[in-house]
Amino acid sequence: MPEDRRIFPSLTVEENLTLGFLQVPRRSAAANRAALQRIYRRFPRLAERRRQDGTTLSGGEQQMLAMARVMVGEPKLLLVDEPSEGLAPMIVVDLYAIIAEMKRAGCAILLVEQNVAQALDVCDRFVVIERGRIMLSGDAGASSDRDKLFLTIAV
Repeated sequence: MPEDRRIFPSLTVEENLTLGFLQVPRRSAAANRAALQRIYRRFPRLAERRRQDGTTLSGGEQQMLAMARVMVGEPKLLLVDEPSEGLAPMIVVDLYAIIAEMKRAGCAILLVEQNVAQALDVCDRFVVIERGRIMLSGDAGASSDRDKLFLTIAV
């Protein structure tokens, strides 16, 4: 999932979502329809706007659409780059709830994020990289590792 909400602005919400079917080329049309309905239940705002062009969506709605397009393919691995950038705090909370939901469903996630506190809530492990070098790594659930992390980024 790209950092800058790379949706296809001239396509409708539904057309953007159906591009996610390309991730699972052997899935049946019925399974694709079922996946689309699951997405619409999870993102009712997208269901309301399914016939609208991507250009008519707010930034948060575009981020939802980008995430939903990935989810429709039911990935085993999700690479997410700066999902909270430029979004309202309420949308960030919703987005991270979706990331946590995907994790619980068994999807492995590699998350690149500057919002450290938010990211730690969904991560098992963390790595701090500065100028291409690993400066610190640890267990996101261990308070001693979290303390070291916050001391490192505060400096």
